Amino acid sequence: MTGQDWLEKDFYAVLGVPKDADAATIKKAYRKLARTKHPDHNPGDAKAEAEFKQVGEAYAVLSDPEQRSQYDQLRQMAGGARFTSGGRGGFEDVFGGMFGGAAPGPGGTRVRYSTGGAGGFEDLLGGLFGGGAGGFQRGPQPGADLAAAVELPFREAAEGATVSLDVEGRKVNARVPVGVRDGQKIRLRGKGRPGEAGAPAGDLVLTVHVAPHPVFSLDGDANLRVTVPVAFDEAALGATIEVPTLDGSTVKVKVPAGTPSGRTLRVKGRGLKGPKQTGDLLVTVQVAVPQRLSDAAREAVQAFGIATSGDDPRADLMAQART
Repeated sequence: MTGQDWLEKDFYAVLGVPKDADAATIKKAYRKLARTKHPDHNPGDAKAEAEFKQVGEAYAVLSDPEQRSQYDQLRQMAGGARFTSGGRGGFEDVFGGMFGGAAPGPGGTRVRYSTGGAGGFEDLLGGLFGGGAGGFQRGPQPGADLAAAVELPFREAAEGATVSLDVEGRKVNARVPVGVRDGQKIRLRGKGRPGEAGAPAGDLVLTVHVAPHPVFSLDGDANLRVTVPVAFDEAALGATIEVPTLDGSTVKVKVPAGTPSGRTLRVKGRGLKGPKQTGDLLVTVQVAVPQRLSDAAREAVQAFGIATSGDDPRADLMAQART
């Protein structure tokens, strides 16, 4: 994405949020639009694909506090003016009028524009267009860093994936590591904008957004969590149950007798398999309460209640509340 793009594109309008929207509002708007415009949901729809890319570009800038600040400053100072590389009405004319700078001198010499002191508007433009503190025209400059965003299904993010990105007309393949987290940024060295006259290319900063899974969630770097319903008799008397794993298979888990709802059982080595470690599967037991009981079942439960009427499950709670 170029500095010209920042001037021409209203990223707030692309996401449909106000300019003072907080990070949570921006993220919510992005995820809603990304799901709607995703190519998987709109096969063969070139317009939807283009809008999906625009949404990703907008979020990549507005989700990064530093980039958002620079974007807001630039558009506020320039008032949406278009920068051109030369000629009347171009870059020099726009900022000459705004800050009192001069137009190009004799022989095409460019005059330095400054707001008076370091860290001003020139530095901001230098960061955007590859210039330095000494002026906008310099020798061969390293390429600028670029930003991009991608949304992955939970399984792909957990197991690792290779994604293909369109970066300023170039195809860039990026390897997303195992267990990447939602919102995590990956810096791809040398995948940004090419440098001038052999200077090194900039980096590409990729923000990864992970869609939630209906069953599994990530815990730490490699552990997976899953909540499994069990019947009352299985929890009370003990049982061996089958639990799903992320790879589509199942694993047998022993539920000890007297297991309360909410207890977590650990299955070694059935989490994510990364290059450095293999995580565990953390199984949280949830005792299922029947919504409807047959007459026989109701009598059995009543009989159980009578048989255990001397036990108070809240005795410890009451005692602790009095301390």
